[in-house]
Amino acid sequence: MSWRLTVNPIACDGRGLCAELFPERIVLDDWGYPIIDPTPFEGALTSHAKRAVNACPVLALQLERVAGGSGVKGLVTRSAPGR
Repeated sequence: MSWRLTVNPIACDGRGLCAELFPERIVLDDWGYPIIDPTPFEGALTSHAKRAVNACPVLALQLERVAGGSGVKGLVTRSAPGR
């Protein structure tokens, strides 16, 4: 099973925590906003991606399950506390 990480640019406020937790796929631009490598991944990188998604303070990251490297089958997100 492959996964792809995406970011909601409206929700993101550029704190940069995601790049610290998942530097294999996330770098920061000059203003501190994430640039996500869109290439699907699997294996050990999945646990790093899930950690970054769960740590995002503004819930801007999403982890999508990809079937066959192209179609989205499911979405893993973290809900805000109290929701």
